[in-house]
Amino acid sequence: MYKITVRQRALRLLDEGLTISEVSRRTGVSRYAIREWRLRTDQGHDLYVAPPRECPRCDEIPRLPEPTAPYSYLLGLYLGDGCISPVGDPAKRVWALRVMCANTWPGLQRECVDAMRAVRPDNKVRLIPLQGCTEVNSHSKHWPCLFPQHGPGKKHARKIVLADWQQEIVERFAKEFVRGLIHSDGSRFTNRVRYAHKDGDRWYEYPRYNFANVSTDIQRLFTDALDRLGIAWKQMNAQNVSVARREAVARLDEFVGPKY
Repeated sequence: MYKITVRQRALRLLDEGLTISEVSRRTGVSRYAIREWRLRTDQGHDLYVAPPRECPRCDEIPRLPEPTAPYSYLLGLYLGDGCISPVGDPAKRVWALRVMCANTWPGLQRECVDAMRAVRPDNKVRLIPLQGCTEVNSHSKHWPCLFPQHGPGKKHARKIVLADWQQEIVERFAKEFVRGLIHSDGSRFTNRVRYAHKDGDRWYEYPRYNFANVSTDIQRLFTDALDRLGIAWKQMNAQNVSVARREAVARLDEFVGPKY
């Protein structure tokens, strides 16, 4: 959203006789925004109240959610520790996006809040204290539009497939998607391996990442994103994917790192 001073300057330039195109070039503000500001003032409306954002997926011509990078991160959080559930009067069709964040990681809670606000800036984000964790939630009529993986029952009990438009975002912002998945269902820790030595057992330590999810579909989304980024991984068991090679861990450290 443009600052008040920018809006006021743009309107002053219009009053001085400059055209909308000239004001746009001088201020860097889009012509669409300048026209909207002039119309609002001509109609006697408050210049500083932005109209509510409609859902980009409900437009006559559906478009990608913007900004797309926070959406990709939030999608990762949702697939890991998130859910969508109805709230209030069913006739109003309002939904809550809920993401559970451990209290151990306050930085993760802040990033989750920022991502929700970026994707739906006109909807309030709430922090609800629970036992050992905090629920970050936001109410909107459009969460099921933005996360079509929503459905009855637990995610691992149903098919999880990205829509074509989501796949486009994940391919463009694979780092943010992987980061969201690891922040929800992953960890970075030091692995200790004991090995025999002539002077007795010794320990070898190295950092590794682990991603754990019951859903094989979500695991595949995670490993597909790693493949896209050229990061080696290994399937440890039915629920766990490991990233342990030194160069692969270093690559994840560039944009994920330990939770904080």
